Amino acid sequence: SSGINAEYGLLLSGKIHFGYIYGVALIGAASMYTLLNLMSVNGVSASITVSVLGYCMLPMCLLAAVAALLSLNGLFGIMLSIVTVSWAAFASSKLFVSVLAMYDQQPLVAYPCALMYGIFAVLTVF
Repeated sequence: SSGINAEYGLLLSGKIHFGYIYGVALIGAASMYTLLNLMSVNGVSASITVSVLGYCMLPMCLLAAVAALLSLNGLFGIMLSIVTVSWAAFASSKLFVSVLAMYDQQPLVAYPCALMYGIFAVLTVF
């Protein structure tokens, strides 16, 4: 649902990337599902993976809403993108780590989350 909100924000700013957004979301969720199941002892279901990644996409929706109102091609856009990607990656990795009891591995979980959310930020800014 939040992916759809991000799409509407991009649509309002004149950027139509529906296929890219769905493709990145699908490949990102499948990759995170595989990675988390390889890293954890208990494993995680696909629905939890998709739910956490979608829920933590809220900062990307806010970035898309700002992009509909302002141009993000300058320093302000880069800084705002870094903040939103960091926020989304920290939130999603915190949820994954707490669900899977992998407390010492949060940076290892946050890195692929940041890569995935970074792709969404690049789609939003450019």
